[in-house]
Amino acid sequence: MRPSINRPPTPEAEEDQEKEPTLQEIINIKLIESGEKERLKELLRERLTECGWRDEMKALCRAFTRKKGRNNVTVDDLVHVITPKGRASVPDSVKAELLQRIRTFLVSAAL
Repeated sequence: MRPSINRPPTPEAEEDQEKEPTLQEIINIKLIESGEKERLKELLRERLTECGWRDEMKALCRAFTRKKGRNNVTVDDLVHVITPKGRASVPDSVKAELLQRIRTFLVSAAL
């Protein structure tokens, strides 16, 4: 018997059942529901501005734009080039502070 070209394969029995959310998904839901995710984002913005990271990223974007020519750069180009540098240059102290806040939240939420 030949498989039909127009018909998708029959899903596995496991795929028919609703999948249990992962721990990461559960944590994300709790962070959003409690409003803690927005507070963490705001704290991150403040810390990155205070340590000069934001200005450093602006300078990298400007330098890349000057190098390629203003009319030859898209936002996607900037994101592709700057994101790895930006992630790598976040100060360890900022990462540690956010991680500690997340851990504290998880303990208080009993997860």
